[in-house]
Amino acid sequence: MDGNILLWIQDHLRWEGMNWFWKGITSLGNGGWFWIALCILMVVFAKTLGEKYPIKNGNCSWAVIGKAGWYGLLSMGVGALITNVCLKNLVARTRPYEVVERLVPLISKPTDYSFPSGHTCASFACTLVLYRILPKKYGVPAVLLAALIAFSRLYVGVHYPTDVLGGLAVGIFSSCLVLWIGKKRTKK
Repeated sequence: MDGNILLWIQDHLRWEGMNWFWKGITSLGNGGWFWIALCILMVVFAKTLGEKYPIKNGNCSWAVIGKAGWYGLLSMGVGALITNVCLKNLVARTRPYEVVERLVPLISKPTDYSFPSGHTCASFACTLVLYRILPKKYGVPAVLLAALIAFSRLYVGVHYPTDVLGGLAVGIFSSCLVLWIGKKRTKK
């Protein structure tokens, strides 16, 4: 079933004119660099600009932005441990292009295992924290970008749909865990 979905995407949704777009979207998730950079910038700006340029918005402050950045980094760290250290090696699922006949990946072939998708995990681990902490006008676009990155892994042919769902589940778990611990700590 997973393989048939990938072949359907390849045969019906792939279009030469859009391949550059999906390759670019998928590259945003490489090593979580985009989300890591975003969170680091949030923390740095909160520290350096906080007192000098206060935000005149009742829903947000530099402290909130800094907190979101730290929580995003922590959530991605938890997700990376679960995904890359534990699950990928435990499940050891072969990449779809090695198994599904006729499937042609659009990017260089990753050499690690397939399940779960690290791109999806990092994207949702970070964006769900941002969605919960920041005003929705910032959180919603972040979640939409995470969804695009998740779909891009199917489009470029390097993950099964269940890999992406697994990455989503780990990302949700990681963000919920970090938010829960953060809430517990602030109550003390």
